Amino acid sequence: MTAPLTPPPPPNGHSSYPDGPVPPPAGDPAPGTAYDPDGEQDGPGMLTEVRQAVVAGVAVVLCGALLGVLWWRLAPALPLVGDESGGNWVVYVKDSEGEQAIGVDATFILLALAFGALCGAVVFLLRRHGGVPLVVSLGVGGLLASLLAWRVGVWLGPTQDLIAHARQAGKGVTFAAPLKLRAKGALLVWPLAALLVHLGLTGLFGPRDPEPFPPGPTTLGEAPGQGPYGDPPA
Repeated sequence: MTAPLTPPPPPNGHSSYPDGPVPPPAGDPAPGTAYDPDGEQDGPGMLTEVRQAVVAGVAVVLCGALLGVLWWRLAPALPLVGDESGGNWVVYVKDSEGEQAIGVDATFILLALAFGALCGAVVFLLRRHGGVPLVVSLGVGGLLASLLAWRVGVWLGPTQDLIAHARQAGKGVTFAAPLKLRAKGALLVWPLAALLVHLGLTGLFGPRDPEPFPPGPTTLGEAPGQGPYGDPPA
């Protein structure tokens, strides 16, 4: 029978920290940092995130005006013709088999897709850490930008009063129909594209959380292949 080994005393015959301050565990807050009872940092972090999210959302909404201008300039014109019969004016589509009406919606969708992807990429590059407020502002801002683009394009396009426009153009003269977004689901293309691109870039290139417990010896004096005090592991 072998008597149990007594652990070697610490240097100078004192405990590691008998009455002195005990060092905080790894991951504890630095001195002077305020934390809430749940262990999360309590400071200007959330306020800063909300402020940055508001700025990003406003910038995205303002981009909607540019999309409206491009939609007005690039969308194909739907040709209409006015005719007078018995003192009443009638307006009809000149080419009933044309695809101009579909092209108007398709142009808006393609532009919204490009703007949404660009906004998602720019927001990720400027704010890699992301955050819930930023993602919410990106989605809400994209939806408001689509609404703004729709109204700006309609406002810049031909007048909505078809009879007055037909009288002004004259009988049998072709004129352009006002811009009209028939597929209202196109308003969701911008926010969806922005969120998907931002989510994909965050998943691929976003910051990673550090390991909670870095690898290293867990017992004082323990070496590979030995017990806590040089004894072979049981």
